Amino acid sequence: METFTLSRRELHRPGLLKALCAGRVTTRQVANALALSLRQTRRLRRRFERAGAAGLAHRSRGRPSPRRLDIATREAITELMTTRYVGFNDRHLTEKLQEQHGLRVSRESVRRLRRELGVAPRHRRRPPSGRRRRTPEAARGAMVQIDGSPFAWLGAQHPPFMLLGAIDDATSEILALQFRPAEDVHGYTALFQQLFTTHGLPLALYGDRLNLLVRNDRHWSVAEELAGTQFPTHLGRMLQDLGIAYIAARSPQAKGRVERLWATLQDRLVSELRLRGITTVAAATAYLPEFIADFNRRFGRPPAVSQPVWRRAPADLPLVLSCRYRRVVARDNTVHVGPRWVQLPARRSYARLTVEVRELLDGRLVVLHDGLLRAQTPPPLGAFVLKPRQAPNADRRLSRRRPTPAPPPRTTPPTHTGRRPLPTHPWVRANDRSVRLRELKTGRTFSRSR
Repeated sequence: METFTLSRRELHRPGLLKALCAGRVTTRQVANALALSLRQTRRLRRRFERAGAAGLAHRSRGRPSPRRLDIATREAITELMTTRYVGFNDRHLTEKLQEQHGLRVSRESVRRLRRELGVAPRHRRRPPSGRRRRTPEAARGAMVQIDGSPFAWLGAQHPPFMLLGAIDDATSEILALQFRPAEDVHGYTALFQQLFTTHGLPLALYGDRLNLLVRNDRHWSVAEELAGTQFPTHLGRMLQDLGIAYIAARSPQAKGRVERLWATLQDRLVSELRLRGITTVAAATAYLPEFIADFNRRFGRPPAVSQPVWRRAPADLPLVLSCRYRRVVARDNTVHVGPRWVQLPARRSYARLTVEVRELLDGRLVVLHDGLLRAQTPPPLGAFVLKPRQAPNADRRLSRRRPTPAPPPRTTPPTHTGRRPLPTHPWVRANDRSVRLRELKTGRTFSRSR
């Protein structure tokens, strides 16, 4: 006996056609109910009278599609999917098949073959959450989103490290990428240097509320109280001197473009690095410009306004991208910053004068007084990492720690030891009373709270 299956759209057709054959309804009424033409309704009626409900099933159901992939193409895609391109998502694999192997297949065909192999998708699809959409900026350089993402960029067999990135809000193009061991001042300063020298100064930066970028503490120095505002962080002072506004997001969804960028890079960049056999940070850094160009070509979009608003970086940009400290010159005309020191020229005595010392990204120490450069040291011979020596508001001559008030004396006896309540605790006494009442009622002995 031949079996047939009706789809959800075809399930109600036998009842209507049975009523039509019995004369209870007209052909036009059935055609309107099925959203079909009169000619198609008459054709269905003849098939129903001839073969019953089985004649209403679609004739192509169960037959192979005439547009199906041939066996050789399917086997080639399956072999590449399970060997060379293991872990690639459906879209990325489709692009590789078309560009590298000349296999013109759709993403849905790749997805169907992956599901037939029983391979789980790379990313689980999540329902979109309801949020208010922020309109992107109209011109290039109006806003740049920055963030960092810790991930095993060289593969699961290598330890994770940080990737700092900047993306243009108007075009969703990657502007700069920097590999770092962690999210630190040196990494963001190097990212700023790459961004400002390659593209220019943007009007605003959009990032999270990291304490390297914005002040999150409640400590105010005397100078800050007199000024009526907290001094910025080292990175915040760099942006302030360059005239770049910083917008601190209150949720990851607020800077969704750069957050979605990390999801894409954790998939595509890792696959591309593995495909090229890159296993070192130096080689991955050398490959980043090629990856950025390919990414922007695929995913970049034109801005609403063609005229960019980038500003030219100043000539003293290396001097601005630095950590700054106020120091008093010693009697031997030297200034110390941590274990390092700078010798000022002996043409005059700077003893007891307050100067500004800047530690640059390349490791140089520069001494400024009255806005003029007085002395500097050459960069160190080895690798240098820019680390803040102290907070921007930690001037020992001007800052003042507010004394912590002593706790008021205890006026009631203690009821617990910190981990367990004492027998004098009200709850313990109430529990003991209830246990004694149960013993009197039942004649049994129960354990009491200790």
